[in-house]
Amino acid sequence: MKLNQTIAATALSVVLFSCTTVPLTGRKQFNAVSDAEVNQSAAQSYTQLLSDPQTVVIRGTSDAQRVKTIGTRLANAIERYLQANGLGDQYNFKWEFNLIQSKQVNAWCMPGGKVAVYSGILPVTQTDAGLATVLAHEIGHAIAHHSAERISQQMVAQGVGGLLGASTGNSSSGAIINQLYGIGGPLLLLSYSRNQESEADRLGLTFMAMAGYDPRAALTFWQRMVSQSQGGAPPELLSDHPSDDRRIADIQSRMPEALKYYKK
Repeated sequence: MKLNQTIAATALSVVLFSCTTVPLTGRKQFNAVSDAEVNQSAAQSYTQLLSDPQTVVIRGTSDAQRVKTIGTRLANAIERYLQANGLGDQYNFKWEFNLIQSKQVNAWCMPGGKVAVYSGILPVTQTDAGLATVLAHEIGHAIAHHSAERISQQMVAQGVGGLLGASTGNSSSGAIINQLYGIGGPLLLLSYSRNQESEADRLGLTFMAMAGYDPRAALTFWQRMVSQSQGGAPPELLSDHPSDDRRIADIQSRMPEALKYYKK
């Protein structure tokens, strides 16, 4: 009985002391894993992907340079914002931006700033602002710690043992992270909830505005993405996302907020 009470008390303490706040949106979230642990595992998976013989990383082209230039511009603007708001110490991102040869209409950002853009999405992005929309949205997931939040939820689903592992440094939490990010096997990426996707949209709009990209370009980009999904399976970037109409409406409602940060 005492053991059960101890476990329950420990689990409660983890919940109480594992609440973080998402920048800009102010949403409180449950996070039972450390940034260092998640970032390290993500970096290992990223390196694994880039070194895989089946992965073709595009280098030395104008498109590859655009990905790096726009990504770096976004990262610098975001870091200035975080520093200005006393949040710089909460993030220790080591940014990397790579273009990968693939027909997939997709892109992603792992925790710690490890970004991949698939060449299949470039015809949809079309412009620098369109590409900034994609990158800023994906970076939004990382800044909002969505991966850690999803991992924490899975740990809760697996029982108190996972929580204890996270709070005491036990390897159980690391094993979950390794599994979810594919270390020791094929690369896997966490799927996000619709609420997280909407939050990433909101953050992305503001981040691209901070970097000097017109956030209104996000509307035309997402409209092009929606047209890609008509008459067939939606692109992977649209999986588990809000409905098309809801997404466009939400972006329009958030535009005044983003435009406050936009300077040509």
